[in-house]
Amino acid sequence: MARVAIVVVTYQSGGVIGSCLDSVAGIPDAEVVVVDNFSQDATRQEVTRRDVRLIANEHNPGFAAAVNQGVQATEAPLILLLNPDARLENGLEALIACFADPETGGAGGLLIGDDGKPQTGFMARNLPTPAALAFEVLGINRLWPGNPVNWHYRCLVNDPMVSAFVDQPAGAFFLFRRSVWQELGGFDERFRPVWFEDVDFCARLRAAGFRIRYEPASRAVHEGGHSVGKIPDGVREKYWYGSLLKYAAKHHHPVAFGVVCLSVAVGAAGRAVIGFPRGGLRVFGVYGSVIRLAFVHLTGRDS
Repeated sequence: MARVAIVVVTYQSGGVIGSCLDSVAGIPDAEVVVVDNFSQDATRQEVTRRDVRLIANEHNPGFAAAVNQGVQATEAPLILLLNPDARLENGLEALIACFADPETGGAGGLLIGDDGKPQTGFMARNLPTPAALAFEVLGINRLWPGNPVNWHYRCLVNDPMVSAFVDQPAGAFFLFRRSVWQELGGFDERFRPVWFEDVDFCARLRAAGFRIRYEPASRAVHEGGHSVGKIPDGVREKYWYGSLLKYAAKHHHPVAFGVVCLSVAVGAAGRAVIGFPRGGLRVFGVYGSVIRLAFVHLTGRDS
């Protein structure tokens, strides 16, 4: 049996999946599976050209469901979740070594952007508090990135070259135990089609008593936002805010959740006003749908 199963979920990833798969081809004792969510570009051809196992979905069930498919289709005791726009720079030995500690349930490595700099603030975070979510949707973190709530949430005080325990490494480069995935019931497929499913998984992993390690000795170059960039504007906002609200409803006290809902509504209204000169009436339609979504969640009518 392989030590590690490398699961890559693709959606319109033809331009990047080849480099990703080439980077893991030399990993010893690993099985690789690509789960494709109904791409209409050259993704599947690039995968089959490299003789890598492909699960070709005939519809898009969402990222979480595809991750679960990939894990179920493999047998290794450790699962590496790797984005198609990520390329391993070195081996996985440093990440694997983290699991010598039986209390370690997950581990993430150093992500480097195309500019050669660590993706600080993304590759390791604390779990989002209600305040962090409110600051994010209200635009406070963008206007005042140095605020203490944002610094705590994005672990900006951490040295990216030093190993540490964290709450949430990026799902783009995340190793976890199969046994933990089984204990937690897998990724929550209600986070559909994308966003916050990895945050939710880490929150449940931590709540179950496991620890998560950030280990910069394992590195990957990460383009970032490749597949989600293929989602049309307007739809993208609905998906992101919808998943954020699902996460807040699941993990925060009802009063705190209500504050997050109201913050989403206020922030969306502000973005509509600011975006009107450039986007016209269309932005009111986009953010109007976000406001309605917030109040649907607030009144408990979301399924």
